[in-house]
Amino acid sequence: MKKTLSVAASLVIAATCGLGMSLPAQAADTTDAPTAASQSPRPGFDLSNLTPEQQAVVDRIESKLPADWQARLDATRAKYGLSDSTWTEVRDSAINPGDYQCKTTSLSTYANGLLDGVQDPFVVFVLSLFGGFDAPTYDALVFGKESAGNTFGVNGEYTKKLTSEMKNLKRFWDIDSARIQMVPMHGADVFADRDRLARTLAVMYGDTPADNLDLADLFIEMIDSEPALQGGANPIFTFNAFAYSEVDDPAPMGISDRIIMGDGIMQGMNAIGLDDVAPRGILGHEFGHHVQYQKNLFESDLTGPEATRRTELMADAFGTYYLTHSRGEALNAARVLNTQKSFYQVGDCSFTSSGHHGTPNQRFNSSNWGASVANDAPNQGHILPAMTLDKMFEVKLPDLVKPDVN
Repeated sequence: MKKTLSVAASLVIAATCGLGMSLPAQAADTTDAPTAASQSPRPGFDLSNLTPEQQAVVDRIESKLPADWQARLDATRAKYGLSDSTWTEVRDSAINPGDYQCKTTSLSTYANGLLDGVQDPFVVFVLSLFGGFDAPTYDALVFGKESAGNTFGVNGEYTKKLTSEMKNLKRFWDIDSARIQMVPMHGADVFADRDRLARTLAVMYGDTPADNLDLADLFIEMIDSEPALQGGANPIFTFNAFAYSEVDDPAPMGISDRIIMGDGIMQGMNAIGLDDVAPRGILGHEFGHHVQYQKNLFESDLTGPEATRRTELMADAFGTYYLTHSRGEALNAARVLNTQKSFYQVGDCSFTSSGHHGTPNQRFNSSNWGASVANDAPNQGHILPAMTLDKMFEVKLPDLVKPDVN
């Protein structure tokens, strides 16, 4: 099975935008969606209640797609490890939400407002329905490559910082990291080039890029018709970062191990005042997943939401251990605190979701623990082997996930 893990799960555009629509299964999952949707409701749509004009738009797009387009898109998401998290009621193992402090964060509030200026919510509905918001993700995952010409951030403002950190991460951890690439995700670039978008749509729906040119034109036309989407530059298109690996995969796609860094998530952290260290924290977290891939640290006795939470909290701890360590980024106390705040911002309250990444407090505390391991070490120049740090984390985990209140 493909391994794709994100520090901030891909947003369900419909929920984040408060559109209240009935979407097929391919819509991306989010941990914050229910909270965001409840805060800013907007007019809803469903396929059984469209105006004739709206139905004509849907029909126009469907005419360019294969009849089984929904199944194809679902299969593509599974093929590349991007299938939605399965929401299940795991009553026996799920944590009681009433025992936890879990408030809306500044980042989820920011994300909830990304499409406040949309004049025609139906455009967002159609793009969500047909996977248009996922195109930058597939473009970066399948076609992106590490290159000296890559830039990170809308204006390249994080390029030097992240490139330097990636080199340091490869030296820091005791894994074979030479093949791990760091790839940017830029939304506007994808939607400014019909050939590039058609190539990506061919991945999503099948057939050839040439067969998808008309569909690419329709997507571009819709995006350009809505100023708030900024030609694909709206952060909602790239509000994600994730690690990808095909380690031990029985059906490898031939994609290199990589970390995708989306512009949108960095814009979000900048908007809430955490741009100094948050990109480093995100990259450190995602590299922590590659440590887990190579050290086989995904295996545990936990299942469902608790298993995913363990994996994510460990990556938070590993990432902050690196950022704090004297041979890592050696951040000072104030900047480490902002790193911990960054992880707090992407906590979630989806206690019964298999994609549950931990509450804001759990993520903050895991990051804080990782920093304390580095700061309290008697030999500040010694880097703990990953397996040693893992053993320490496993002992600490029950304490990190204890309920905040009785």
